[in-house]
Amino acid sequence: MLSSRINTGRASHSNTYGIPTQGELDSSPLSSKIPLLTYGEEDAEISSDRHALIVPPHMSHGNRVHPTSFSDPSIPSQPRPMVPKKDIAVYGYGSVAWKDRMEDWKKRQNDKLQVVKHEGGYDGGNFEGDELDDPDLPMMDEGRQPLSRKLPIPSSKINPYRMIIILRLVILGIFFHYRILHPVNDAYGLWLTSVICEIWFGVSWILDQFPKWYPIERETYLDRLSLRYEKEGKPSELASVDIFVSTVDPMKEPPLITANTVLSILAVDYPVDKVACYVSDDGAAMLTFEALSETSEFARKWVPFCKKFNIEPRAPEWYFSQKIDYLKNKVHPAFVRERRAMKREYEEFKVRINGLVSTAQKVPEDGWTMQDGTPWPGNNVRDHPGMIQVFLGQSGVRDVEGCELPRLVYVSREKRPGFEHHKKAGAMNALVRVSAVLSNAPYLLNVDCDHYINNSRALREAMCFMMDPTSGKKVCYVQFPQRFDGIDRHDRYSNRNVVFFDINMKGLDGLQGPIYVGTGCVFRKQALYGYDAPVKKKPPGKTCNCLPKWCYLWCGSRKNKKSKPKKEKKKSKNREASKQIHALENIEGTEESTSEKSSETSQMKLEKKFGQSPVFAVSTLLENGGVPRDASPASLLREAIQVISCGYEDKTEWGKEVGWIYGSVTEDILTGFKMHCHGWRSVYCIPKRPAFKGSAPINLSDRLHQVLRWALGSVEIFFSRHCPIWYGYGGGLKWLERFSYINSVVYPWTSIPLLVYCTLPAICLLTGKFIVPEISNYASIVFIALFISIAATGILEMQWGGVGIDDWWRNEQFWVIGGVSSHLFALFQGLLKVLAGVSTNFTVTSKGADDGEFSELYIFKWTSLLIPPTTLLIMNIVGVVVGVSDAINNGYDSWGPLFGRLFFALWVILHLYPFLKGLLGKQDRMPTIILVWSILLASILTLLWVRVNPFVSRDGPVLELCGLNCD
Repeated sequence: MLSSRINTGRASHSNTYGIPTQGELDSSPLSSKIPLLTYGEEDAEISSDRHALIVPPHMSHGNRVHPTSFSDPSIPSQPRPMVPKKDIAVYGYGSVAWKDRMEDWKKRQNDKLQVVKHEGGYDGGNFEGDELDDPDLPMMDEGRQPLSRKLPIPSSKINPYRMIIILRLVILGIFFHYRILHPVNDAYGLWLTSVICEIWFGVSWILDQFPKWYPIERETYLDRLSLRYEKEGKPSELASVDIFVSTVDPMKEPPLITANTVLSILAVDYPVDKVACYVSDDGAAMLTFEALSETSEFARKWVPFCKKFNIEPRAPEWYFSQKIDYLKNKVHPAFVRERRAMKREYEEFKVRINGLVSTAQKVPEDGWTMQDGTPWPGNNVRDHPGMIQVFLGQSGVRDVEGCELPRLVYVSREKRPGFEHHKKAGAMNALVRVSAVLSNAPYLLNVDCDHYINNSRALREAMCFMMDPTSGKKVCYVQFPQRFDGIDRHDRYSNRNVVFFDINMKGLDGLQGPIYVGTGCVFRKQALYGYDAPVKKKPPGKTCNCLPKWCYLWCGSRKNKKSKPKKEKKKSKNREASKQIHALENIEGTEESTSEKSSETSQMKLEKKFGQSPVFAVSTLLENGGVPRDASPASLLREAIQVISCGYEDKTEWGKEVGWIYGSVTEDILTGFKMHCHGWRSVYCIPKRPAFKGSAPINLSDRLHQVLRWALGSVEIFFSRHCPIWYGYGGGLKWLERFSYINSVVYPWTSIPLLVYCTLPAICLLTGKFIVPEISNYASIVFIALFISIAATGILEMQWGGVGIDDWWRNEQFWVIGGVSSHLFALFQGLLKVLAGVSTNFTVTSKGADDGEFSELYIFKWTSLLIPPTTLLIMNIVGVVVGVSDAINNGYDSWGPLFGRLFFALWVILHLYPFLKGLLGKQDRMPTIILVWSILLASILTLLWVRVNPFVSRDGPVLELCGLNCD
C-alpha cells in the first residue's frame, strides 16, 4: 500500500523513507492526517476521502509529495483507472510517467532501504523500537542525507568544450609542424625566436588547460546540517571553529577595516561557545591593541542587533553603506528605531577609532605607555616579548542583552634580533599553537584583516563538507572564492580575477580540490599538523599487501607479517603519529583516546615534531578538539605565552612538515600543496551569497606590486625542494592536480618569451621582415583554424563558468601587462635571491580608500615595473607609423605583406591598452616621467630608423634623366 508525506522544503532535497506496515500506519498519530496513494489497487480499509494524487514537482508550488511505502509486488493487483477504455498511448508524452515512473520509484526506495539497513535503523522490514511513533521521523530521515552534493557541468556545455580542447591540440600540432618545416631564410633569427616562444606558449597552455577537464559545482544543505547536529532542546553538536585574523601595520591596514572584520566574525550565525576569534598583530602596535579594545566594547551592542534582526552583511561599515532598501523583509516594529540608534552608535565608534589613529600619528620619544603607566611592551617592533590579551569570552563579559559572546583574543608573538620570524607564515603558525592551547577547535578559518564575513552562514557552509559523515574525513580545507568591494565597473586591471576563481578553481575542484589562496579558507587542524589523510578501512582479517606497514593497524592484519612488502620505503617522518590518529578514529571519549595515545606515542618524537609544550602536543592528538577540563585559565595562558616565543620552533618540524610551510612569500601555495601530497583533498564552495568580501588595490602601481609578490613566491618555490616538478611523487597527489601546481610555479618564466614575442612586431615593421614566409592557402587554413579554436575554447569556458566576456578580455589583457612587467621583475629578483642571496622586502598593500568613488584608481605612483610595458607600447606604436608610412611610399603592392605585421603589432597594443589608460590618469594627461621616457625612447628609435633608412635603395639612389634641358 502506498502512502505519501507532504514535505515543504527545497526542491533539490531528497529523503530516505521508512517502510511501515498498514497496522503501524493506523496506529500512528499521523495516519489520520496523511493521505494515502494507491496505484493499481485499492484497499477496502482506506476511505475514498484519504486518497492522494501524485503532484508533479512543477505543480506543487514548493510542496513535495513523498511516497513512504509501497505494496508487496507478489499480491495481484486490480487496476482501477478513471477511464478504463482509454488507450494509454492517447495520453502522449509528459511528466506523468505512470508505470515506468512507479518502477523507477520502487528501485530508488530499495536503494535507500539498503542505506537505512546499513545504519542500523531498519531490520527485516520493521523499525527497531518505537521509531515509527516518533513525530520527528521525517526530520530524522532528512538529517541522514548527505550534507552536500556535486553538480556536474551539463553535458551540453562540457562535452563540446572537451571536443574543442582535443581539436585545438591537434591543430596546434599541425601548426608547429608547419612552422618548423617552413623557416624564413631571409629572417632566420626572427623565425627561430618566434618558434621557440610559440612552443613555450603551447606547453603553458597545456599545463593551464587540462586541469580544467573535470569542472564541477557544489550544493550544500544547511537545513540537513541543523537537523543532524542541532537537535531541539539539546546542546549544539556543531564543531568548534577558531578564526584567525592577521594584520601587520595599522597605518597601511586601517584599524577601522580590521574592526569591521572582527565584528563580522563575532556576529556570525554559529553557536557562540563554538567560535573563538584570534587577531595576530605582527607589528605589536598599541594602536591595534586599543582599537581591538574599543571593538570588543562596541561588539556588546552590535552582535545582539545583528542576530535579532538577521541583517547581512554583519560588518557595520558595509551594512550602513548599502544602497538598497534596508526595510525589505523586515517586519519587526522596533527595527527602524533600533537601526537608527545603532547607526549613531557606530558613528561614535568610528570617531573614537579615528581619534586613536590621529593620536598614533606622532609617537612619543619614550614610546607609548599603558593605563597603569608601564611602557607598552611593543614599543620596539623588532624586539619585544609575546603578548596575549583575552578581550571577550571570559566569565562575566556579556552583551547588552545578557547573552554570551564569542571569544576574542589579541596575540602578538615574541620577536628578538637574530631570529627568523618567517613573516605571515610564522604569525599564522603562532596562532595555531595559541588557539590549540586556549580553545583547541578541530577546525580553523583564516582571513586577512580586510576580508570581512559577508555571509553570516559561511561557517555552516564549510561544515557541510567538513562534518559530512561519508566524505568529510578526507577534506583538509574548504576554500571560498575571493570577492571584492570598491572596484570600478570596468575592472580595468582584472582585480576581481573572475576567470581564476570561476573557471580554474571549478576545474580543480573536480580533481583533488582547489589550491589554497591565502584567505577565506576553513582548515582541518589535523591536516595542518602534517598527518596523512585517513585510509579507507578494509574488512578485518584481510591481508593488505598493497598498503604500507602503518596501515596494517587499520586492516586488522598486523599479525600477518609475512605478507608485508620486503622493500618498503618510509613515506613520511610523521608515520608514528599517523598511526595513533588512524587507529583511534573509532574510539569514543577524548580522555581515553588521549591517555592511550600518550602512552603509545614517544614523547621525544612529539617534541621533535611539535615543540616542547606537553599541552600543545596532547592537543594535536585530539581529532575532535577540546582542552583539559582541570586546567585553569591562568595555566593555559602561561602555556600559550610559551608557544609563541621566538625560539619555540627551533629544531622542530614547524614550517617544514607542520603548519604553514616556510620558504616562499606565497606560503599559501606551499601549504596547500603539502596537504595534497599527503593524500588529502580540498573542496571549493561558492555560496549564492558570497561568503567573504575584501578590498583590492585598484590603481596600476599597487596592482603590479601585488602581482610581483605572487610571482616572486612562485619563483622561490620553483627553486626549492618543494617544487611540484620533482616533489611529492609516490604520495597522494593526482597528475592533473600536479599539472596545476606546476603551472602555478612556472608561469613567471613565461615573461621572457612573452616580452620577446611582444617586441617582434615592432622589429618586423621597422626592418620589413616577418616571422613567417609567404602564406599559402594551406597555411591560411591552419592559422584561421588555430584562431577559431582559441576563441571557441574561451567562449565555452565563459559559458560553463558563468564569466562575462568583459571579465575574460580584461584577464587576457592583464596577463600580458603583468607578464612583461611584474613577472619579469619577479623572475630576476628570484634569481638574485637564490644565486646571490639578495632579499627583497615588500611593503603591505594599502587597504585604505581615499575620498571619492574609485579615486584610488587614478593615483599614479612611479615604479620601475612600468618601464618594460611602456617601452613595448612606444616601440609598437612607432612601428605601426613606420610601417604605414613605408606602405604609402612604396605603393599598393606593399600593403599585402604589411597586413600580417600590422595585425601582430595591434594585438600587442590592444592588450596593453589598459596600461596606457593607467599612464594617462584621470585627467588624460601623461605624467612627466613617462613623457621623459617617451622622448628618450623615441629618440633612440628615430636614430635606429635613420640607420635602417628603408626608403632608400640598398644599392644607392637611382638617378634618371628627367628629359628637361635645365640650361
